[in-house]
Amino acid sequence: MSQPDLSVTAKLINGGVAGLVGVTCVFPIDLAKTRLQNQQGKDVYRGMMDCLVKTAQAEGFLGMYRGAAVNLTLVTPEKAIKLAANDFFRQLLMEDGTQRNLGMEMLAGCGAGMCQVVVTCPMEMLKIQLQDAGRLAAAQRSPASAPAARTPHAAHGRPSATRIARQLLRTQGLAGLYRGLGATLLRDIPFSVIYFPLFANLNQLGVDGSTGKAPFAHSFVAGCAAGSVAAVAVTPLDVLKTRIQTLQRGLGEDSYSGITDCARRIWMREGPAAFLKGAGCRALVIAPLFGIAQGVYFVGIGERVLQWFV
Repeated sequence: MSQPDLSVTAKLINGGVAGLVGVTCVFPIDLAKTRLQNQQGKDVYRGMMDCLVKTAQAEGFLGMYRGAAVNLTLVTPEKAIKLAANDFFRQLLMEDGTQRNLGMEMLAGCGAGMCQVVVTCPMEMLKIQLQDAGRLAAAQRSPASAPAARTPHAAHGRPSATRIARQLLRTQGLAGLYRGLGATLLRDIPFSVIYFPLFANLNQLGVDGSTGKAPFAHSFVAGCAAGSVAAVAVTPLDVLKTRIQTLQRGLGEDSYSGITDCARRIWMREGPAAFLKGAGCRALVIAPLFGIAQGVYFVGIGERVLQWFV
């Protein structure tokens, strides 16, 4: 994916900048995805646009960015680790990192997915609680609804990432922040196995022989296409992860003891279609997110920044 002379610092800067820009652009759609995936029984939202409109009406424009602070804080190390780890494993497994070898590309993607969950799991654990709070509040406002099942962090009013993190650490230790780790691995490893080889091969089609790089537009489109395919492919696993990591639930909503129990209950009570909840949102989130990421990576913003200090 990258050139051999790319320094680790430049890779980290590229990943961080890409993550910040991407999250800022697509976070409201990600919020809609989380709320749609967590709906059980009577739906509060009929779809992505209905969710965004109702959220804006009930919570204001900033309500669509609930949980964004967590993402913006941790997405830099997360995306930096993901991109740099994939690049490292490609260099390690494929000599110069440019030879086309699908098996090694998939193995490199697997390594990247395993590395990133160190940051991804606690980040998403906190983000999901903040994103889903508005859905529970909307359900409580419904005339036919009863109060949602309360958790410790809900007793203090509007939740915050700091309060939730402290409560989890105090009551469950570090394991509380890593709830759903298995489901996160189950989602992120297949995603990376699909995404990175697919992107590398799509991007290779547009590489300019004189520069050794693809044009920005081609890298962006390749990132969007690969991201969309990978995102939709692992949506059922993302639904499982979201359900397992959600702490506070509405009246009559299921709790789950693990991945197998979650999959079985969803299949029996909501049917197979429930495993594709939020698939369109995921494609709309991941496509530009990784398109921007790969565009930034190949433009070389990190290298340009480092040149200022040389």
